[in-house]
Amino acid sequence: MKLIDISMTLDDQTPPWPGDQPFKYNLTFSMEETGSVNVGQLKASNHIGTHIDAPFHYDSDGLRVADLPVERFLGDALVINMENKKNITKDDLHPFEYHGVKKVLFRTNSWKDRSEFPKDYTVIGADVGPYLRAKGIDLIGVDTPSVDPETSKELNAHHSLYENDILILEGLQLEHVAPGVYELMAFPLKMKEADGSPVRAVLRQK
Repeated sequence: MKLIDISMTLDDQTPPWPGDQPFKYNLTFSMEETGSVNVGQLKASNHIGTHIDAPFHYDSDGLRVADLPVERFLGDALVINMENKKNITKDDLHPFEYHGVKKVLFRTNSWKDRSEFPKDYTVIGADVGPYLRAKGIDLIGVDTPSVDPETSKELNAHHSLYENDILILEGLQLEHVAPGVYELMAFPLKMKEADGSPVRAVLRQK
């Protein structure tokens, strides 16, 4: 069994969304102080690095992270190569076979330097949600900070996916993953009030 880690490392160099809370880890108690253990504390946005968006992130009446069924974050996933695309639309998705998978991960390689927030990256078109819903897809993942442009206020991709009951996983690292079918595991923390959560996303080769 081979597992492939597709998560970003969280440290002081991990870029947050512009203006959002960066990641910070502090050692609050050392072994010298406690006599037995090191104890740490972290502070960060819920949308730092590799993370899921809960519907509450873009709908004040939407489900929070702890409300989401845990099985939605486990299942067979199709990794699709979408390099050199500025905007992924349903027309780009016609050549692929979705039989037997519930998740789709888009490998765009448009976020080159993970120590900086990208000036530009591949985004998802509003017509992708209904197309993938018809194919039985219930989660998509992207190797970018968001499915929408940084400056978007309408969040057309977020809302289109939401209307089609497709969850969103962002900030993946897929440059070392070949296109194909894998088993995805990407569980969020069970935070009752949260609008999103960092995840440790892993693929298992089929």
